[in-house]
Amino acid sequence: MNDFSIDDLEICCQDGFKLAATLFKPSGKAKAAILIGPATGITQQFYKGFAEFLAGHGYAVITFDNRGIGRSLSGKVSASNATLQCWGEQDMPAILEYLKTSYPDSAYHLIGHSAGGQLVGLMHNAGDLNSIFTFASSSGRLKNMKMPYALKAHFFMNLFIPVSNMLFGHTKSQLLGMGEPLPKGVANQWRDWCNGQGYVKTAFGKSIHTHLYNTLSTPSLWVNATDDDIAIDINVTDMLAVFENMTAATMTLSPETNGLVEIGHMKFFSRKSSHLWQHPLTWLESNTPSSRRSG
Repeated sequence: MNDFSIDDLEICCQDGFKLAATLFKPSGKAKAAILIGPATGITQQFYKGFAEFLAGHGYAVITFDNRGIGRSLSGKVSASNATLQCWGEQDMPAILEYLKTSYPDSAYHLIGHSAGGQLVGLMHNAGDLNSIFTFASSSGRLKNMKMPYALKAHFFMNLFIPVSNMLFGHTKSQLLGMGEPLPKGVANQWRDWCNGQGYVKTAFGKSIHTHLYNTLSTPSLWVNATDDDIAIDINVTDMLAVFENMTAATMTLSPETNGLVEIGHMKFFSRKSSHLWQHPLTWLESNTPSSRRSG
């Protein structure tokens, strides 16, 4: 493992919003620069161990909090006008632009967790990515979920979210163990998109008028787990169908065959699952041209 340092950053989006981010810098030349796209309502702290692992293997890695979440929340969450759409159109592109400026002539990769992979087609600069690796990224379509989890999902999406938004002006998702409190705009889009087909495709021609889902051809690997009730195989397929021009590889991990009690939707990034991190490391090595590695 290589030495690395950690810098706390504030990165400005095109619309002027400032995001809290953290850069993990390897000593010497970086093999490539990696953007870790977080799941809905999950703070960057959750990915710290994983980012340190990648930095220790020579990669520059950046984590961040989407607007309205964690250290990127300014003021009350009920006052935030954040949406899933602006996370993909504003926040993720700004982080990638920072990497491009800091590591010019490098290879750039996205490692997306759930929404962090789903939203990549909204990034105007997604074409600058050399590869995409996702975990638990799918359409999250409620119709495809199996009982009894389907009942829990419908309760959260179609009852808890609207009632919480009405009473509190935001979604108190933390009460159900669903990450940070969510701005109402984020939660409302999450509900709408998971009730439809193809997640973000639900908003095409409505709130979303420009995107790269139909043109993006970046090499990608989509990984899910057999014990994930959300990113089940049919929902991964449903999400990939939105990427009309992408040739994507898939991989399904089983906790039993990997010596784990649980992987589910979240535990891939747990230090207890760190032996699974060899999968993204192998992917990065095979998709990073040696000639593009920079300092």
